[in-house]
Amino acid sequence: MNKILTKPKVKNEIITSPSHMLDLKSYIGGHWLDGSGDREISSINPADTRETIGVFKSASQKEATQAIAVAEQSFPTWRATPAPVRGRIVQKALEIARKRKAELARLMTREEGKILSEAAGEIEKGNNLLEWYGGEGLRFMGQTAPSELPRNLLYTVRQPLGVVSIITPWNFPWAIPCWKIAPALVAGNTIVFKPASNTPAMAVEFVKILEEAGLPQGVLNLVLGSGSSVGSVLVEDARLRAVSFTGSNEIGKGVYQNAGRRGIKVTCEMGGKNPCVVWEDADIPLALIGVLKGAFGSTGQRCTATSRLLLHEKIAEEFLDKLLAEVKKIKVGNGLDPEVGMGPVVDSKQFETVLNYVEIGKREGAKLLFGGKKITQGDLKHGYFLEPTVFDQVTPKMRVFQEEIFGPVLSVVRVKSFEEAVNVSNAVRFGLTSAIYTQDLTLGMRYSEEVQAGMVHVNSPTIGGEAQVPFGGMKESGVGEREMAKEGILFFSEPKTVFLDYTGQKRQSNVY
Repeated sequence: MNKILTKPKVKNEIITSPSHMLDLKSYIGGHWLDGSGDREISSINPADTRETIGVFKSASQKEATQAIAVAEQSFPTWRATPAPVRGRIVQKALEIARKRKAELARLMTREEGKILSEAAGEIEKGNNLLEWYGGEGLRFMGQTAPSELPRNLLYTVRQPLGVVSIITPWNFPWAIPCWKIAPALVAGNTIVFKPASNTPAMAVEFVKILEEAGLPQGVLNLVLGSGSSVGSVLVEDARLRAVSFTGSNEIGKGVYQNAGRRGIKVTCEMGGKNPCVVWEDADIPLALIGVLKGAFGSTGQRCTATSRLLLHEKIAEEFLDKLLAEVKKIKVGNGLDPEVGMGPVVDSKQFETVLNYVEIGKREGAKLLFGGKKITQGDLKHGYFLEPTVFDQVTPKMRVFQEEIFGPVLSVVRVKSFEEAVNVSNAVRFGLTSAIYTQDLTLGMRYSEEVQAGMVHVNSPTIGGEAQVPFGGMKESGVGEREMAKEGILFFSEPKTVFLDYTGQKRQSNVY
């Protein structure tokens, strides 16, 4: 069973020695430059902290302000570029990214830590988004409507917003920039892009690909920085017309408040504490695969991770026995090794956060069935490696039930009835995604209707999404419009209604 976490989709791509260290820079107005901040920041391989992927000088408010000014200057020309032409540039970027898929996946594994098959999967997901939004250049259209008056043409068009800022996290350093930047570009906006400071190399490669694809200078600007000083400029500058953010609830709420009070568009995709219900009639082998993928794929570092497992009491013991047998088989290590099923936590801060939650769970009375310890054998002592962790006898009052841990920690709750399963699923402040395993179609449909989540999976894991459908959640999992699909490009544009009277003569209008 554990092969679902270990068999890579990319073969013969293992790096046995680290590549040269990358010189990482910000990109403003078509020029690569060092930031003027007082910090030099290193991107470290979380599987082997002896390896530095790259180093960059942090940008300051100066570079953030400069990037916004350049984007503002570039906007009129880019806006006037026909939408199909804008879409073709994104399609050209897709062609380049497809040719470089294996190389990009290796870089992601080294910089972020996820195993090579997962990294390759993320590159493919991002490429699917580039494909979708490249095509949207031919579908960037409005509507016509019948007017109440004769010889009147009533129609709408969609227009870009202006300068937008895009702030992305470290856990999906390719896919999330794709699903934000591609629609923003196709809609005709100019962009200032700030990635997470611990995955800058992936952001640099993304910008280079768009540069190679023919994106004009000044349309996309990259600011590599850390801390609130740069972020505050990219939220509060009066020239910004929209902010798109993915990250923690704490920061996201501040982004929404500070940008939203200026009356501009804001979308914030934030946390998740996602339930997976395994019912008494579930296909147990299928559910095991889904829970393993959902809980321990990407080392649990995804907002869609399965962090709460709700088991019907009649099958709870059987399922847990089989689950623990598979969890114990998961090989933890460097994701470039094809036998490894789970990589490291991304950095020291997240490493300590997850370990702290394990201690909290034990103090609160949850039963630790497996894991919860750091791994220090051999070369793993040089990385941020944790055992996959399973808690049983968790109650809704416990912090490990309520709070997003963002690591390989699964909390198990027993339920007796469908109503209890729904109530327990909804008993958190988040509502991003959810899953239920059952062979009863009626039960699956009822759960889909009653669970408070933006996305529902029936007989599949809580993780995953597709380019052509919206991504996002309810409650504190997000504010603003959904992302991906048509919703993504709608966020980065606004409609304009045109009333065209072609009577050619004066008349009294009864329109009010």
